[in-house]
Amino acid sequence: MKRLKVVVIGAGGTIGSAVAAALGERHEVIAVSRRGALAVDLEAPETIDALFDAVPDIDAVVSAAASVQLAPFGKLSDEGLAEALRAKLFGQIALLQRAAARLREGGSVTLTGGRFDGVLPGGSAGALANAGLEAFVAQAAPELPRGLRVNVVSPGWVQETLDGLGLQGPRGMPAREVAKLYVSAVEGAMSGQALRATGSAAGRTTQRPPPPRR
Repeated sequence: MKRLKVVVIGAGGTIGSAVAAALGERHEVIAVSRRGALAVDLEAPETIDALFDAVPDIDAVVSAAASVQLAPFGKLSDEGLAEALRAKLFGQIALLQRAAARLREGGSVTLTGGRFDGVLPGGSAGALANAGLEAFVAQAAPELPRGLRVNVVSPGWVQETLDGLGLQGPRGMPAREVAKLYVSAVEGAMSGQALRATGSAAGRTTQRPPPPRR
């Protein structure tokens, strides 16, 4: 396996830190968050431009920074909906647009969506952003130049997040397990795919990515 130069955006978060650690076992990882010498805010495209100016010759970018707050449908304002889409959907699209022009040939971009079984109260805005992101990735992937790839990882509940919220019970997947999907996206050959983690601690399964495209 070739040693890659990988930028992980959101490396200070629960999933991002697990992804950075997993990729760091075999690759050079540049950890990026909203604060620090290398700071990226997906709602501010100029910070994405500054990242690519500061860090040349990148092989892969992983975005683990975007999230959407839960909001009951009846209280969801126009501005609230726009805010929900700004980073999770439009911010990650802006990242892909810039990466397509700046990554090394054959490089990859891995974005973060989300997927939950059943109805999640207050999750309508997040569902819109996540579904839109998966659809966008599927349609944009064949149009990427220079052999570039894009995929989206759609985790459900992460155990560490549930623990932080004080919710008891083995209903989430540990971040280290979710991170394996991101590693598969970076090191594999698939493109345009949504890689999903499902299951609880009891009977947990990780949905495997499809075989590499030929």
